[in-house]
Amino acid sequence: MKALTTLLVANRGEIAVRVMRTAKAMGLKTVAVYSETDANAQHVREADQSVCIGPAPVADSYLQLDAILDAAERTGADCIHPGYGFLSENQAFASACEAKGIEFIGPPNAAIEVMGDKARAKRAMIDAGVPCVPGYQGDDQKVSTLVAEAEKIGLPVMVKAAAGGGGRGMRLVHELSELETAIDMAQSEAKNAFGSSELIIEKAVMRPRHVEIQVFADKAGNTVYLGERDCSIQRRHQKVVEEAPCPVMTPELRETMGKSAVEAAKAVNYVGAGTVEFLLDEAGEFYFLEMNTRLQVEHPVTEMVTGYDLVEWQIRVARGEDLPAEQEDIELFGHAIEVRLYAEDPATGFLPSTGAIKLFTQPQGPGIRVDAGVETGDEVTPFYDAMVAKLITYGDTREDARLKMKSALQATALFGPENNRDFLIDVMDRDEFISGAATTAFIADNYGDAFTPAEVSSADLASAGAIQHVLAMETHHSQSASVNEELLDWVSMGRVTDTKSYDVGEDACEVLVVPLNAGEYEVSVGADGHHLVVTDIDDNAMTLEVDGLSKRYHYHPEAPATLYLASDSLSMMLADNTRIPPEAEEAAGGGTITAPMHGQLLSIDVAAGDAVTKGQRIAVLEAMKMQHELIAPGDGAVVDVMAVAGKQIGAGDLIMMLELEE
Repeated sequence: MKALTTLLVANRGEIAVRVMRTAKAMGLKTVAVYSETDANAQHVREADQSVCIGPAPVADSYLQLDAILDAAERTGADCIHPGYGFLSENQAFASACEAKGIEFIGPPNAAIEVMGDKARAKRAMIDAGVPCVPGYQGDDQKVSTLVAEAEKIGLPVMVKAAAGGGGRGMRLVHELSELETAIDMAQSEAKNAFGSSELIIEKAVMRPRHVEIQVFADKAGNTVYLGERDCSIQRRHQKVVEEAPCPVMTPELRETMGKSAVEAAKAVNYVGAGTVEFLLDEAGEFYFLEMNTRLQVEHPVTEMVTGYDLVEWQIRVARGEDLPAEQEDIELFGHAIEVRLYAEDPATGFLPSTGAIKLFTQPQGPGIRVDAGVETGDEVTPFYDAMVAKLITYGDTREDARLKMKSALQATALFGPENNRDFLIDVMDRDEFISGAATTAFIADNYGDAFTPAEVSSADLASAGAIQHVLAMETHHSQSASVNEELLDWVSMGRVTDTKSYDVGEDACEVLVVPLNAGEYEVSVGADGHHLVVTDIDDNAMTLEVDGLSKRYHYHPEAPATLYLASDSLSMMLADNTRIPPEAEEAAGGGTITAPMHGQLLSIDVAAGDAVTKGQRIAVLEAMKMQHELIAPGDGAVVDVMAVAGKQIGAGDLIMMLELEE
């Protein structure tokens, strides 16, 4: 057995934190590497030692093999855990670790080389007799060849990066006219994300389930599968909700898929944790999709239903130990659900969001787990993935886990960047999810291109007014000497109305708060009247009885005017216009094209004087490793272009002006 003492995690965010916690529990020292912008990130705070490896961009830091290996040498790290993403499936990195005598906690180089390349992996699986989706995985990468092969396969097709995953470098193409553009975008995105523009083309299996099998192998050749995960709920080919076991799985199908996954692993002499992903169609037929030669983001649901710590297994296998369990010992108990909390705006097509985290409250309780990479006061930057945390719940039944997840999300507040918390709560209540019938078409079928949140209600506005009033009274009380709390809200001239004004959409809503007794208020919102009683207050939450019904709000005040609020279904930010000067109206109309998020402006596809048509691509922005097309909102002409391609641009920055036709 090989002795390992110091583990360097070549990653960041929640996975780095999660790996370090198991490593510390096993007695290992931990080392964090970080970019300049991550100098005070949570994974750095958690580590025993930390080393800066470069500037913020991924290519200059977390993808710098030499800098990471130098950090290992300087800190005495004798093993490296790559996490997921970044260099986790990079054969050159694994080979460099081996050359330095550092244990790479992952599979052998040869397995990464084959399985890390989707084209080679698919060829290997066909040779091994594993069912595969029809497609093209050849070496000829000319656009004309890819187009011709797609036509042979028959539309719709998936255009996919051969060297990576996570939805990057992937496009679903329904029309032949869209194919060349999709190939161009996928090649560019793949090159930027993985360093390779190689693509494969596959027949699109419409409305399948995305079901993956967790496999594990030790250095003695023992290989097992630890059940499956259903990861069907995705947007932009990135997983949003995962669960174990799959709602439609049968023992017979699990065994068949599990054995196929084990055969896939054995075909490349696999060692360590791996995931074999399949598409499962309505008829119960399954097809090999890809093998991820690393720990998956969604591994916690497998841990919850098996009782095993998969990172501990990885470290034990790296030390040369046999697998902690044999196939006949592995059983599944209960049900687990995981959701990914993303800094993104579901109301604008799930565009990534950035900024300082004003408040992040995490749920607690039996059967609730949170794997987070941020805390209150941290910042979400445009340089990395938009996921900030994973919430995992466990129950004896799927319904127990679902209800617990809904409750856990309602107990969560993330103020600052826009995020998908409210969207996830809504997902938990959709009939299709409740029944376990969701496929990869779930988000498109239920939400289309964007999620429309619930409207701010009159009761919410009344509660906001009362909460701001109470917080102001608390502040006054803390700044006053020897004032009895019973005198709060009392004035000698009788009842005084506290007037507030909130903008909701295009409407200004006047809210009148009238104290009746300490903590009791009559609140008018336009023509609606409400009776409110404050029943509980803590640092970040307040419980109110609103018209006889109990409502709990998480809150965060900012300056005297702004209040962040989260109810059990809606997060909102309200500003009291009576406390701030009115904001200037936007001078420009619909012809003003601004950046929807912070990122790099990859291209500007038009010039001043050009005619444009509605829906035409006019620029491409890259943010959080994904490319986003900006399109013309109508027919017209380009008046002026203010931005420069290749430069970083901030959210709201002006890109160009269009003159739109009436």
